[in-house]
Amino acid sequence: MNEPSQPTYSWRSREMLSGLFMFTALLVLAFAAGFGAHWLLTRAPLPTNQPQASMTLISDAQRLLHDNFLGSQPDEATQTYGAVRGLVQTYQDPYTVFIEPQPRARERDQLRGRFGGIGATINVSTTGQIFLVPMPGRPAERAGIQANDELLAVDGKSVSGKNRDEVVDMVRGEVGSKVTVRIGRAGAAAPLDIVVTREEIENPSVEWRLLENDPRTGYVALHIFGERSAQELKEAIKDLRRQGAQRLILDLRHNPGGLLETAVDVASQFLASGRVLTEQRADSQKDYDVRGDGVARDLPLVVLTDEGTASAAEIVAGALQDAKRAPIIGGKTFGKGSVQLVFDLRDGSSLHVTTARWFTPAHQQIDGKGLTPDVPVAAGGDGDDPVLAAALAWFDKP
Repeated sequence: MNEPSQPTYSWRSREMLSGLFMFTALLVLAFAAGFGAHWLLTRAPLPTNQPQASMTLISDAQRLLHDNFLGSQPDEATQTYGAVRGLVQTYQDPYTVFIEPQPRARERDQLRGRFGGIGATINVSTTGQIFLVPMPGRPAERAGIQANDELLAVDGKSVSGKNRDEVVDMVRGEVGSKVTVRIGRAGAAAPLDIVVTREEIENPSVEWRLLENDPRTGYVALHIFGERSAQELKEAIKDLRRQGAQRLILDLRHNPGGLLETAVDVASQFLASGRVLTEQRADSQKDYDVRGDGVARDLPLVVLTDEGTASAAEIVAGALQDAKRAPIIGGKTFGKGSVQLVFDLRDGSSLHVTTARWFTPAHQQIDGKGLTPDVPVAAGGDGDDPVLAAALAWFDKP
């Protein structure tokens, strides 16, 4: 697999800045210090005018560095990204950030819930070795990759010293394209080169089951608010109903957020009417209301949260709590309530700019505060889940 070529912007060109900021705008509510892949997205109009900024000072600095620095020169792409990142950091907002192309591509894949890959889990040992575990029936297994084969190189490029995300970027690619992985296998005299044809790999965002110790209760864990999450949730609830579920636990613990439209659709599965959230800008306000025919409006419901419940997950939990549709049980949520515009730049990078805040239907401010659970419960240790136990106890209380 060939990695994408780097752009060759020059800070000497006054036209470069306007060219760099030719973008598709997406309105998001982002979570995570730095950037993360945890957004609430909806379409926003493209700006009609691009301001021209004087590049004289930057050009002077670049020229002096180029002419006088003792040592190797960074390439122009590195200089460009560094300059943009430095500009963004002057705004001193943790959610106004610049994201380079490969991390941005991973975010898109996560939100789509599908990607071009070989169908193998990548594990990194404490010594930095990288091992593959093929998924049953997926391309890696069919090509002959075995569990715990050590990954040595991808398309001739060594993976030594790379972190998991960097290796994922190397292995993923266009559906139908081929990638050559070099692996070391216990008992093999020499490394093996295996060619794998990438296929579309789905990454479900919802898991569900009837609780073994209480088959009346359906358990649904929502891990991220991606493009397919609302439909997956509907299918999960319908399946749990067929199995005899009479009540539901919605687990939003460790959920970092996701798409705005998905958050509204998810909340709408449990609410008959009303508001899901309000977005407040400096000079305007927009309300997002319950929509459609929900598939679980009649089932008793409990929502589980913790400090990792953020952004879109907080919107859903806050809407259900404000409507007195479901109690929140567990820990206080993260507190991510600012809204970002995300501009997708021409080279695949993106710029995230804070532009508004959102509030729950009862106008609770989430940003920096989080949601307070109705039943506070501390997380347990390995194999122990007192939060889930408290949810079952809430259902059965007199």
